[in-house]
Amino acid sequence: MPAKPAPIKKAAKKELPKKAEKAPEPVPEPAPAPEPAAEPAPAEAPPAEGGEAPAEGEAPAAPPAEEPKAPTPPPPDEPTSAPLDLFIEDKNDTSVTIIWSQPETIGNSGLDGYDVEICKDGAEDWKAVNEELHKSCRYVIKNQTTGDRLKIRVVAVNAGGRSPPVSLPEPILVKEVADRPKVRLPRFLRQRYVAHVGDKINLTIPFTGKPKPVVSWSKNGQPLDTKRVNVRTSDRDSILFIRTSEREDSGVYEMCVKVDDFEDKSSLILQIVELPGPPASLKIVDTWGFNVALEWTVPKDSGNTDITGYTIQKADKKTGDWYTVLENYHRLNATISDLIMGNTYKFRVFAQNKVGISEDAVSCKEEAKILKTGIEYKPPEYHERDVSEAPKFTTALSDRATTVGYSTKLLCSVRGQPKPKIQWMKNQMIIGDDPKYRQICVQGICSLEIRKPGNFDGGVYACRAKNDHGEVTVSCKLEVKQPVIADADKK
Repeated sequence: MPAKPAPIKKAAKKELPKKAEKAPEPVPEPAPAPEPAAEPAPAEAPPAEGGEAPAEGEAPAAPPAEEPKAPTPPPPDEPTSAPLDLFIEDKNDTSVTIIWSQPETIGNSGLDGYDVEICKDGAEDWKAVNEELHKSCRYVIKNQTTGDRLKIRVVAVNAGGRSPPVSLPEPILVKEVADRPKVRLPRFLRQRYVAHVGDKINLTIPFTGKPKPVVSWSKNGQPLDTKRVNVRTSDRDSILFIRTSEREDSGVYEMCVKVDDFEDKSSLILQIVELPGPPASLKIVDTWGFNVALEWTVPKDSGNTDITGYTIQKADKKTGDWYTVLENYHRLNATISDLIMGNTYKFRVFAQNKVGISEDAVSCKEEAKILKTGIEYKPPEYHERDVSEAPKFTTALSDRATTVGYSTKLLCSVRGQPKPKIQWMKNQMIIGDDPKYRQICVQGICSLEIRKPGNFDGGVYACRAKNDHGEVTVSCKLEVKQPVIADADKK
């Protein structure tokens, strides 16, 4: 209906001048583009039913919204650029591990995954080894044939398609990367390994190498006797096993590990030892006084190790009991002393090594008898010393004074060899056996006791000593005084 849109046009014309007055700087409107004559002008939308035209002075209704423009179509999907930095991380005899970096440019649709493709050298039939797209940048190509040469490439895939491939520069030989073999001989096996007969031997020797080395053993340059020695080898070590060791198992064992043209060897010395045998012989060399000299020879069987000493024992034939005389003795001869005169002795010798003392001993066939007449005692000759001496008084007589009725003694001392004869004299007269006098001479001390002397007992007394070598005399004076009488007694 043409009558209803008219007010909308008038209202629009009235509103435009007001807006132009408010604008400080009018902007010239661009010239409208000429519309094609074939197309009629679009009719304005009628107002909603029941609506009324806005009254004069009221705000005009908002102009109708412009139709939305159609969105710009996205550009077509493009594949990513080629992956980067493809190289080998590891390989062995049946697989190859590769790694790479993601493409530098990834399309709008992102990255869906990778295809890993291989082809034998000399052919062009590339085949993908992954059934589904691989997400990470590392892949293990498994189940390959050892010795094949493979060309390998990686392709990135997204909605735009496949990217240009990145390939290894050269074909890869499916073969484990060689690592030089090395025997890691334990420290305790670097010196001689000693064990006793009957011991169980279980020696583990580690080794390294890649691919797995080929391990071989030998003894003294010859192959091992598998009836005596067992060898068990794993990926990392080899075990030398002997269930019950014997002397024949001693020797130089060599272990060899080999990878391609590289090899490494290491040796260990195994020594199986036991108790030694007895010395080969024993004999008595000499017997004198209380001593016996013995000699013996080294054992025929040393027990596969050095002899460290000998033990010598003796036994009295009367009792038959054995006693150790020398222990840990290192020489091949010995002198046994302090034997008892008149007894007969037997001797035996044991050998000794680091394992212990031999179970048996070598005994001397002959016996040693210590004779009683074998020693004649000659006492030394002593010359008697001449100690003869002429008499000599060492203490002379001294003058004495006594009182009538009081006994007194005269003393002197004399020496001489032989013992001199003593004589007492009074006034040059020998006293003799007069009972008034008592004569004593003991150990050179001479005394003369005068019993209760009287007025006539005073005088010169002398003592004469005489032996075969001479005589000597000493003398003294004896004065006998009267007792003093008090005046009262006189009256």
